Amino acid sequence: MADNYKTIVVGSDGSKSSFFAVERAAKIAAAFGSTLIIGTAYYESEDEASKTLRQDSVTILGDDQARSNLDQAVEYARAAGAADVQTATRPGTPVEALMAIVNDNKADLLVVGNRGINSLTGRLLGSVPADVARQSDCDVMIVHTVN
Repeated sequence: MADNYKTIVVGSDGSKSSFFAVERAAKIAAAFGSTLIIGTAYYESEDEASKTLRQDSVTILGDDQARSNLDQAVEYARAAGAADVQTATRPGTPVEALMAIVNDNKADLLVVGNRGINSLTGRLLGSVPADVARQSDCDVMIVHTVN
C-alpha cells in the first residue's frame, strides 16, 4: 500500500461542475506532489453518442473536441497548485474512459464530481460516480459539485 497518492486521475467533461472536481483533485495533487491526469471521454460519431444514455454528462464528439475541453481544465488545475498536470482522452462512455485511464496509468486515486448521483435516472440506471466507485480498484473520491 502506498503512503500517498502518486498518480491522481480526475474526470472532466468541460462542464462548470466538473471543474470543481478538477480543482479539488489539483489541491490534493499539490499537497502530495502527485501527477494529476485530467481525463475525458469522447464519442467517435453522433450515431455512437445517440446510442448511449447521456443523462449526466456533456456530449463530446471526437478527440479534438475532447482535447480542447481539457485545456480549460488544465488551467483550473494549475491555478489550484498542481505542478505535474497531464491529460488523457479515451473513446467510449465516461465510465469506460475513466476506468481505462485509471488502469493505464495505475492511478492511486480517482476523483469525480457527484453530478447525476442524486438524479432519478442516476438512481435507476447508474451514474458515473456510482459506477466508477463500484468498478475501481483504487480509491475513489466523489466531490460534491452540484445539489
